[in-house]
Parts: sequence; C-alpha cells; structure tokens
Amino acid sequence: MRIISYNVNGVRSAIKKGLIDWLKTNPTDIICLQEIKADRADIPSELFEELGFHCYWYSAQKKGYSGVAILSKVKPDQVQYGNGIMQSDAEGRVIRADFGDVSLINAYYPSGTSGDERQTYKYQWLDEFHDYLIQLRKTRPKLIVTGDYNICHKAIDIHDPIGNKKSSGFLPEERLWMDKFFDSGFVDSFRFFNPQPHQYTWWSLRAASRERNKGWRIDYINVTEPLKTALKDAAIYPDVKHSDHCPVYLEIAV
Repeated sequence: MRIISYNVNGVRSAIKKGLIDWLKTNPTDIICLQEIKADRADIPSELFEELGFHCYWYSAQKKGYSGVAILSKVKPDQVQYGNGIMQSDAEGRVIRADFGDVSLINAYYPSGTSGDERQTYKYQWLDEFHDYLIQLRKTRPKLIVTGDYNICHKAIDIHDPIGNKKSSGFLPEERLWMDKFFDSGFVDSFRFFNPQPHQYTWWSLRAASRERNKGWRIDYINVTEPLKTALKDAAIYPDVKHSDHCPVYLEIAV
C-alpha cells in the first residue's frame, strides 16, 4: 500500500496547479488531503474518480476553511467522519478509514499562529486527539496517523531552531506533546528511513523560503509499533509544487 499525505492549501487551487496531472503518474494508492478548503458539493470529485479513487470528503462547517479527505483506490471497509469531539468535527479535522485490521487516520492539526486563543485551542485539541487515539488503540492497535501536525518535533526538523524557539509549531509544549505521542508507541516513518537533515514539508511564501530550503517538517505519516515491521519506504517530495506544503510518502506492506 502506497500512501501520500498532502496539505493542498485548497483542493481547487491545487487542481488548477496540476494536482490531477500529477496523480495521473500513479504516485499512490491512497492520498490523504488536508486543508481542502471547500464544501463537498463544490469539489470536482469526478476528476479523482476517473483515476480510480473512491472519494471521502470531510469539510468544515465554515466555508473556505480546513477540511480533510481520504481518496483511495482500495475501497475501505468503513469510513468514520470526525472523532466525536464537537469543535474538531465542526472544523473538519479528522477522518478515518479502515482497511482490514488497519485504521488510517487523516488529521489536520490546528495552527496556533493566529494568536493566543488558537494556540490554547491547539493544546486542547492535542490532548483530546491523544485521548481519542488511546481509546481507539484498545480495539484497533494497528494505526496509521497521517496529516499536517503543525509541529516540528526535533531541531533537525526546522531550518532555524534557535530563531524559532518561540514560534508556534516549535514551542516546547508542542514538542513535548510529540515526545509523548512517540513514547506512547508510534513510529516516525520518515525518520525510520531518513536520518538526514534539511528535509522539510512546508515553506513560508515569503523571502523565497522554498527556493532556499528554509522550511519546516510538519507533515507526517506515523504508525503504531505493531506496523513497524511492515514499513517499506518513506520519502518527502519537495519538487511537487501545488501548495506551500509538499507531499509525504509511505509504502507499507498491509
């Protein structure tokens, strides 16, 4: 199974920038999208269906905001929209698809960059989401948790760790949550294969950051320990440019 996670910063915008043409090159079996920024009725699903994808869109109640999707050439056994937490579900942040005994969760973690109120909500959301995962693992121990986490875990994951030590996305409390997440039995699939620095998934649109590779690694495909031996390959695709993020890739034998 080949999985891609991609914050497209607006699915209709990404389509205009060549997303469909890229998918025609067959880079994946499942693509998890974040920040689709569109109501389901306004998305041209037929463009994806023509490529063989079953489409599952979960939009935010607020127009032009947030939203996630799972597009899969393998039809899942079931799809769950949301995680049962009111504000998170209203913002369209979590969607889950089950394939046999494996559950794939695609999540768009909140950003705290707009101010203290959203940063406070980000911490609330992180705790609620972690509790959701703990409960789910009691019956579904094989989890793949993909998405835009909006957090760099280690100094290696950000181009300027000193200058950004007080920036949302690299705050000590956020990084401690990532420590707790991995310590609870998750594997960073990209770092499992790639220990090298200077590999990022998001770049500011300012100051030619992408051209200079002044980026952040905030997009992940992580798996629970029972799936560790099934990992085959992981990568980041910085040359794929339909968004200010780039796709991240995992191949796993499930």
